[in-house]
Amino acid sequence: MTAKTQAERSAKAAAKRDRLGEEELRHRVRPGIKAKLADLMQWNGIEEQTEAIQLLILNAHAAGPAGSAPLLSVPRHEITVSENVAQRLSTEGAAEAGRLDRAEA
Repeated sequence: MTAKTQAERSAKAAAKRDRLGEEELRHRVRPGIKAKLADLMQWNGIEEQTEAIQLLILNAHAAGPAGSAPLLSVPRHEITVSENVAQRLSTEGAAEAGRLDRAEA
């Protein structure tokens, strides 16, 4: 028996992917998202990105519509303005409004 060539191994792998209906998904991410994926992988002892992503999808799906909703919601940042900043904004805004009013007159 002779060893298969790289082309033969690639053709066999491609045929298997076709038979199983596999589809390649590509997704570009920024460094912050990649770092978060790396954290998830490290916390859970996962070495392959594809495995981590597949597990995330499977587990989110297993949580059902209501359970997966918080996992798929867009994170919103809450902005809290301190009293000092609110006062400063108000003062600066009033001063700018006065300048604009004088410029129009």
